[in-house]
Amino acid sequence: MTPIVLKASQTQMAYFSRFIVLLLLSLSSFCASTPIQDSFHQCLSTNADSSNQLSNTFFTPNNTSFTPLLNSTAQNLRCIASYAAKPELIFTPLRETHIQAAVICAKRLGIQLRVRSGGHDYEGISYTSLMDPPYIVIDLAKLRGINVDVEDGSVWVEAGATIGELYYRVAEKSKTYGIPTGICTSLGVGGHITGGAYGSMMRKYGLGADNALDAKIVDANGRILDRKAMGEDVFWAIRGGGGGSFGVIVSWKLKLVPVPETVTVFNVPRTLEQGATKILYKWQQVADKLDENLFIRVLIQNYNIPNTTQRTISTTYNALFLGDVNTLQQIMKENFPELGLTKEDCFEMSWLESVMFIAGYPRSVPTAALLAGKPAFLNYFKAKSDFVTTPIPESGLEGIWQRFLQEEYPMMIWNPYGGMMARIAESSIPFPHRNGIIFKIQYVSSWMSPEKEAMDQHVDWIRNLYDYMSGYVTVFPRQAYVNYRDLDIGMNDRNGDNTSVVTACSWGTSYFKDNFNRLVQIKTQFDPNNFFKHEQSIPLLPLRTTQNLEHTKPQRKGGMGKKGR
Repeated sequence: MTPIVLKASQTQMAYFSRFIVLLLLSLSSFCASTPIQDSFHQCLSTNADSSNQLSNTFFTPNNTSFTPLLNSTAQNLRCIASYAAKPELIFTPLRETHIQAAVICAKRLGIQLRVRSGGHDYEGISYTSLMDPPYIVIDLAKLRGINVDVEDGSVWVEAGATIGELYYRVAEKSKTYGIPTGICTSLGVGGHITGGAYGSMMRKYGLGADNALDAKIVDANGRILDRKAMGEDVFWAIRGGGGGSFGVIVSWKLKLVPVPETVTVFNVPRTLEQGATKILYKWQQVADKLDENLFIRVLIQNYNIPNTTQRTISTTYNALFLGDVNTLQQIMKENFPELGLTKEDCFEMSWLESVMFIAGYPRSVPTAALLAGKPAFLNYFKAKSDFVTTPIPESGLEGIWQRFLQEEYPMMIWNPYGGMMARIAESSIPFPHRNGIIFKIQYVSSWMSPEKEAMDQHVDWIRNLYDYMSGYVTVFPRQAYVNYRDLDIGMNDRNGDNTSVVTACSWGTSYFKDNFNRLVQIKTQFDPNNFFKHEQSIPLLPLRTTQNLEHTKPQRKGGMGKKGR
């Protein structure tokens, strides 16, 4: 009998031990949660419809899915490194009403919000923070519906969809329509349009934001507003005024634009030994004056000379022409013969295929790869931007080459302006970089080491290059592109308090020029408590000025939106 009693005791002990383990796991999970997480979850459960679905939308740091989700669309590894701040939780809404509930709860609980659609913010402010207050992330990755209406000439697209998915779905419905938005196909539509959204058809049709017809936004009171409900002032502000200042973009309605059934592309590399400096100097003289159907950007990188230990500079001319190869050849012969373009350099293809070519996909990759919605590669990087109105002389280019050869993986991308970009008024939308701009410069330094010392070294290099370029780019203000966000040019108070407009001008006028003043007025009226804020969000006017605005508001017929629509 004794063995049987012992066996029963062992069984009881096994059950008891299992119970203790489960209890400890439960307690550890409870103890690991924070008041913010508990309060937010409880508030969501109370305010969201379909609250039974919320269990699969709420991720805290003690959840095994938290880190993979946080990293899933983070384009810049620097912003998810061990030294970068992490959110208290991530919420992945399944429908618009979930976003409304999240905004209501965050406002009620005094929690700062970050909103991520594609994760391409260069400083990562859609999912990390340099400010002191704790924050949560609303990740819109599950909201990616696309409804193409060829007859209406438009498409509604939810904020979590990528532009690659958008391009694919448009081409699925029509071979003769396209969308004039970005080049990198993993960009999230929601945030992309808020910064302007340039692409390879910008010289023909302008920016993505120039072609936005409507939008849905959740404001600080949790209301879903379309263009009519938000008003023309706010609709003006969200098309190029930068993300995260006015509300949560839920979806955009964009205009479809005509494209030929067959377009032509080319990639032509030229090194220093092949006369790259003189060719690039000539490109600066013609890039903004070429036929508006032709977009030729230049990618500048270091290049290892084969069979040697030496490096040189490579300039690659990456182009889209909305037409056939013969017409392209004639245009190039008349305007830019220095490049030496041959018919063999050119490829005719569909517009959708050209999207992949310009983005750098090998020609063997099928267009269905656009549906993956993921970046082709990831690295640590720091980026900056400039705008150029006068060609940089050859001596200035040689100074760039000297600095490039001191860095491991530097890159510059020069994007041409002119065409439609020069014909749209600076005040048409907040994006002001229009007539007179020859090209925009994007500077990038990338690396693969996770160590903070490596980051400091590469960031110092790009800052030194940026300083060197000051004599060759715009001044008063030194203009910058808001979708290439750069916190070096200034940021709001770290403690989360309201920043003065004077302080914010350091980046506000660089991104928006005189449009910054109007953005501040609209922000003050639309989000008077400054609920939507981040490191470079639009600030509020001082209280006295706000009272004056409210006092004079009824006297203004038509609102602030009349000018420069």
